[in-house]
Amino acid sequence: MAQSQQYEPLAAAQGVDQRFDQGVGAVIARMRALAADLPPGDGVAVFNRVYLAVTEAVDRAIDSGAAGGFPDRTAAVTLDVRFAERYLTAVDAASAGLLLGPACWRPLLQFRRHPGVRPLQFALAGINAHIGHDLALAVVDACHTLGCEPAFLEDEFERVGDILVTLEERIREELMPGPDLLQIADPLTHLLGSWSLERARDAAWGAARALWALRELPGVTAEFTRSMDTSVGLVGRMLLTPLPD
Repeated sequence: MAQSQQYEPLAAAQGVDQRFDQGVGAVIARMRALAADLPPGDGVAVFNRVYLAVTEAVDRAIDSGAAGGFPDRTAAVTLDVRFAERYLTAVDAASAGLLLGPACWRPLLQFRRHPGVRPLQFALAGINAHIGHDLALAVVDACHTLGCEPAFLEDEFERVGDILVTLEERIREELMPGPDLLQIADPLTHLLGSWSLERARDAAWGAARALWALRELPGVTAEFTRSMDTSVGLVGRMLLTPLPD
């Protein structure tokens, strides 16, 4: 994007690019460790497989430097790491027995072993929490790190969104029941139709811009963030409604 080439990231002069480069590798290593430690049917494990694939795809796109990659490598790496940090922090808090983390992650963490919840529901609930809540906050985190405004991250944001859409399609193909099991009146069909990654991504960008505009008003920012967290958590709880076999 033209805008992203009109500024010099403040972090670049402070060695942040190298630090965050290492951070991408650390994020991937942490997700791979989770994949090895968790039972395959665990709801967090299901989402982790999805998110690991996303992060690896983003990392490849960052490294490629080719058409379809990221125009600003520093911005892309920073956004990628800040985004992943929020998911990993929520999982680490749950592992430590802390139950007061973000409301958006509580449904997945509480229902992760429920026998009536299908793998596709786990995956979508995790995507809902991460896109609906974490993405907007990660954009703001990245702006503070880089010393820029959200507009300078728009291309990176859109490119990450394109990768997420592609992987969402693959997730549905891999985790969707066969056509003989998925009828128009099936409850899972209804749940799938009630949530859209495209709408969640658009809402995340609007929320990021609003949070940035409100950054000098900490009380209003906190209230806005709590409201967003609660709303996303309610959607996640509905996505994880136990379904009959």
